[in-house]
Amino acid sequence: MSLLFAAEVDAADLASLQRRVLEAEAAGYAFVTLPDDPLRGGVEAGVRAAFLARRTTRIGLAPALHTSTTEPFHLATQLASLDHASLGRAGWVVGATSDPAALAAVGRAGVDPGEVRDVVDVARGLWDSWEDDAVIRDVATGRFLDPARVHHVRFEGERFSVVGPLITPRPPQGQVVVIGSAALGITDRLDVVVAEPDRLPARGGPLVFASVPVSYDIEQLRGVADGVLFQDTGGALPRVPAPSTAGTLREALGLPRPENRHALARRHA
Repeated sequence: MSLLFAAEVDAADLASLQRRVLEAEAAGYAFVTLPDDPLRGGVEAGVRAAFLARRTTRIGLAPALHTSTTEPFHLATQLASLDHASLGRAGWVVGATSDPAALAAVGRAGVDPGEVRDVVDVARGLWDSWEDDAVIRDVATGRFLDPARVHHVRFEGERFSVVGPLITPRPPQGQVVVIGSAALGITDRLDVVVAEPDRLPARGGPLVFASVPVSYDIEQLRGVADGVLFQDTGGALPRVPAPSTAGTLREALGLPRPENRHALARRHA
């Protein structure tokens, strides 16, 4: 069984980050994750991903964005914009920091356990708020979009509400690839679930990636994981046996492009 490969990549400055991500791209990795610590300072993970979007050509870019310190609407917009800028290579590592100082920086005192699920649901709803054919660019009538193909989300939760629609057209992948730790408890909302080798969930739902150091014997993962996420050590990354040559991140991972929920509902009405 062939494994998919990804790597966590971090660096002290943007030049070093670009060099390391280009090395991962040349080595054949499907995607890189960009960790983020809201209190560390420096350039935020989503901005680093945007910086890399036009400086790379094939590798997926998955910044860690925290549901607890980023407004859901802005989070969904940022990720949709990254998908457009990278021509369909955006992923999202779902973060949920509960650090008191990080929460205080945005005026919060705590995190609702159900909040992460709500934010992921809202982001997915916003990415579908524009149908694929919403932008018509009809010069004769002066109409840029068909308003019947742009939809409100109208989400009401315990902490936030979102009316929508998104302010950008649907992402090229339809849905940005959502990646998260098994510890979040939202496996059913993920495209890729990441866990330690001894805590891997059963395959058959989202793709299962084992988070391991570069020294780990990956042969142990064949048949129990779909992929490997090498933890960042700052050193050289091993080359992978089957380099990815796909255009979008979904294609690299063998994931279908989801049909827009509104178009699907209309077809089955």
